[in-house]
Amino acid sequence: MLTLYFAGAISGGRDDVDLYREIIAALEREGHRVRAGAVAAEHVTASGEALESRAIFDRDLGWIAECDIVVAEVSKPSIGVGYEIATARYHRGIPVICLYRPAHTSRCTAMVSGDRGIELIEYADLPELLPRLSSALAKYTTARPGLPPR
Repeated sequence: MLTLYFAGAISGGRDDVDLYREIIAALEREGHRVRAGAVAAEHVTASGEALESRAIFDRDLGWIAECDIVVAEVSKPSIGVGYEIATARYHRGIPVICLYRPAHTSRCTAMVSGDRGIELIEYADLPELLPRLSSALAKYTTARPGLPPR
């Protein structure tokens, strides 16, 4: 079992919240612990949570620090998701898997697609995504003895 931080757009729009919930539920069914904050919460709108910005910032960065891997849905551009990805990769050394639907935007940002250290999974729908995401995560649960998953 891995502890995952799931990132997705909130302020950038909530059109994908049902997709986020389905991805998170699938990850939890596989036995992973998923920290997602407000990204999958039904009551949260594009205006965000009813918490102070500092509380959200501290909570989410704490969850990133505790996770084994960040999984980020990047089809909907989001400054916050980009910040979380960069924090995981360059501040914490935590692996990042990004999920992207090419039909959703004209292209994935080069800051994600150009980063050789990010595993980018392009997909059209959930049935295509889930087995590929499981395979990507399996690499971190089958690390050689004595080596941490990161």
